[in-house]
Amino acid sequence: MNNVINYYTADYLKSPEEVAQYIETVLEEDDPALLLVALRNVAESQGGMAMMAKNSGLSRESLYRTLSENGNPKISTLIAIMKALGLHLSVRAA
Repeated sequence: MNNVINYYTADYLKSPEEVAQYIETVLEEDDPALLLVALRNVAESQGGMAMMAKNSGLSRESLYRTLSENGNPKISTLIAIMKALGLHLSVRAA
């Protein structure tokens, strides 16, 4: 018998605090590709790309391209995405 458990990160990102902790943890990995995956997961948890497009002022196509495996967002795009998720970027000493 095959006991497959489906795990969707978006299912566990319910509160703004959980989202912030998730993104903060991902940022500690210093992996830009992983950050894009995490932002996609958060977008899914917040109503999907359509909702993200509405809240960020970016098109769905732009969001899919930006958050793709090969995405390379401009800082302005990243800030718009973070703001739409109710987050902001900050800096702290390493």
